[in-house]
Amino acid sequence: MAYLPEPPYAHGAKSRTGILLVNLGTPDAPDAGAVRRYLAEFLWDPRVVEIPRAAWWVILRIILVTRPAKSAAKYALIWTKEGSPLRVYLDRQVQLLRGYLGERVKSPLAVAGACRYGNPSVAAGIAELRGKGCDRILVLPLYPQYAASTTGSAMDAVGAVLARTRNVPAIRFVRHFHDHPAYVKAVARSVNDYWMKHGRPDRLVMSFHGLPRFSLDRGDPYHCECHKSARLIATELGWNDERTLVTFQSRFGRAEWLKPYTADTLEELGRKGTGRVDVICPGFAADCLETLEEIAMECRDAFRAAGGKEFNYIPTTNDSPAFMAALTRIALDNLHGWASAEWDSTAAEAEARESAARARVLGATN
Repeated sequence: MAYLPEPPYAHGAKSRTGILLVNLGTPDAPDAGAVRRYLAEFLWDPRVVEIPRAAWWVILRIILVTRPAKSAAKYALIWTKEGSPLRVYLDRQVQLLRGYLGERVKSPLAVAGACRYGNPSVAAGIAELRGKGCDRILVLPLYPQYAASTTGSAMDAVGAVLARTRNVPAIRFVRHFHDHPAYVKAVARSVNDYWMKHGRPDRLVMSFHGLPRFSLDRGDPYHCECHKSARLIATELGWNDERTLVTFQSRFGRAEWLKPYTADTLEELGRKGTGRVDVICPGFAADCLETLEEIAMECRDAFRAAGGKEFNYIPTTNDSPAFMAALTRIALDNLHGWASAEWDSTAAEAEARESAARARVLGATN
């Protein structure tokens, strides 16, 4: 195995701490070719589809022929002039987190973004941080609730890069933040802000991304963490009662997934003639295909077709000030000893010069 190239090094250079924000990913464009490449990477991950590889390869080849064009048409419905919403928000989150941390931490920090599937890759994100002199990296997957297929897979991707790295940086992972008070308050704030402008609904549906039922049976904590998030958010809103429902969306294939299903629940509410339903997706750190098309369009139409009256999708936290403050708090909680508000730049510069001088005495040329 060949190691990846090391970034240029200069004796006396100041070390930095890096933060890598990781989200799921997105195709590069809303066309069949880009979607096919994205799906091939996404669906081949054994963390995502737990089927023996030989059998799954046959099925996946069929999917990659039949599904990309349909999915591309859906992506086209949500694509913006700036590009994929998920990628747009990831870029904004990186930029804002850099600024928020810069106001609170004096020691050198760098922030980069990465996608588990698609671009920019996890390898590219780590390379960017190491190129800026980061020898310590905090990996912050943008999944509030842990699942093997999301956070676990992001950890796999980082591990794969480190396995090919000669000079491995120190690594920390944020495993989850489903019950972090700042996250809970950020979600509740986005809902309350919406309700202040539009009034309150008859029912609030909290829709989380689904997983196959066997993931729960085999020990994945995702289901429990979703329900804990929902309980804490509903309590913060003062809606921890029968008005709030927890559901799971994005079912794929014929196997049983976590229930109740979002679409079925909304159709049932429609048949009951529910006046107004608001839907939020607390498991998503950025709006994407699953929120903007599946929930805000498909589920809206299903609810109305079944007899429901008013349907509102409340945008997720995205780059809101409350959520960026929460990410800042979460990052700081995990940077113990790696970042400081007491850092002395003058002393650090002097130490760097002395280190470079000692290296030159010993024959260093860089």
